[in-house]
Amino acid sequence: MNRELIPFNLPYIPQSGREHLAQALASGQHAGDGRYSRECADLLAREIGVAKVLMTPSCTAALEMCALLLDLRAGDEVIFPAYTFVSTVNAFVLRGIRPIFCDSRLDTINIDERRIECLITDRTRAVVVVHYGGVSCEMDLITDLCARRGLTLIEDLAHGPFATYRGRPLGTFGAMSTLSFHQTKNFTCGEGGALLLREPRFLERAEIIREKGTNRSRFFRGQVDKYTWVDQGSSYLLADLLAALLLGGLEEKDAIQRQRMNHWNHYLDGLQNACRISGIGTPLIPDGISHSAHIFPLIMESLERRQDFIGFMQKRGIACPFHYQSLPETPMGLTYGNQQDDCPIARCLSDQLVRLPLWHGLGDQQVDRVIAAVLSFLGGDL
Repeated sequence: MNRELIPFNLPYIPQSGREHLAQALASGQHAGDGRYSRECADLLAREIGVAKVLMTPSCTAALEMCALLLDLRAGDEVIFPAYTFVSTVNAFVLRGIRPIFCDSRLDTINIDERRIECLITDRTRAVVVVHYGGVSCEMDLITDLCARRGLTLIEDLAHGPFATYRGRPLGTFGAMSTLSFHQTKNFTCGEGGALLLREPRFLERAEIIREKGTNRSRFFRGQVDKYTWVDQGSSYLLADLLAALLLGGLEEKDAIQRQRMNHWNHYLDGLQNACRISGIGTPLIPDGISHSAHIFPLIMESLERRQDFIGFMQKRGIACPFHYQSLPETPMGLTYGNQQDDCPIARCLSDQLVRLPLWHGLGDQQVDRVIAAVLSFLGGDL
């Protein structure tokens, strides 16, 4: 039996990123907003189509900036998907808001757009959506709802750079959106993120918040003769050394996305029929959506079946982890009210979802080996 480990993820840094890093080291400009930060931001703004991109140390930091830009106060409410990473919610909880959890769709694993409106109260200020696996939420209905009810829409785009909904890039629906460049993401510099601003009205204050609450950016543009403390803020700049690493990956985005998509489609072609017969869920991509091939999930019939599957794959040297816990059922989530009974799909996903290895550099033979192992696990059902 082949015991060579197939990890769930391996970060990819191309040679060009290493060369950019060497140049950044030699330049002496290592802190934020140097040449490579600007080049990354310009590339993302141009390719996605937003007014401005600000590079940040993480997606979490970008989400914290969103909460600051909205002037959220204790007692305000923000609606989130129940099935997401804790950072999506923590960034707002830090401002004293009460999170309201909305259940998921079992088919796309995204927030259930049909359940959002019934959660809106007179204290609701915003809706945050997460495009799970880089597959878009139903943005027509969600954007119409937010416009009709006067709510700010924010997109957590950690999984979905360069994906689209009905031909329109994700990240251009919300007033603000956020990206992640963590080592598990399609494009990485180890740790990093970005804040995408669609509406120019947020730009000046976003620059201030990102620069520790000072008007330092205006000073360096010659708009003021000195800079000073003018607002709340923190240190939300991405080091230029990290931006140099990231730029290499962004410059190769088409090749990276193409290989990921090839692997994703190979998984689907090789597993869809057997999984259907065995009652195991495979990804659904709705019409009109192009996704980022960030995650290939399977939804098992039960927690016990999932644990059996993870152990089976581990014995064959293949790492297949589960993902989030339903946030309303976590110790912290429980402190915000008894919402766990309102999110049964999120609970199901917590118990039953598992992910297959998917990363740039994964070989075709490794993908075949994963497929063969999954089919072997399912063999008793066929």
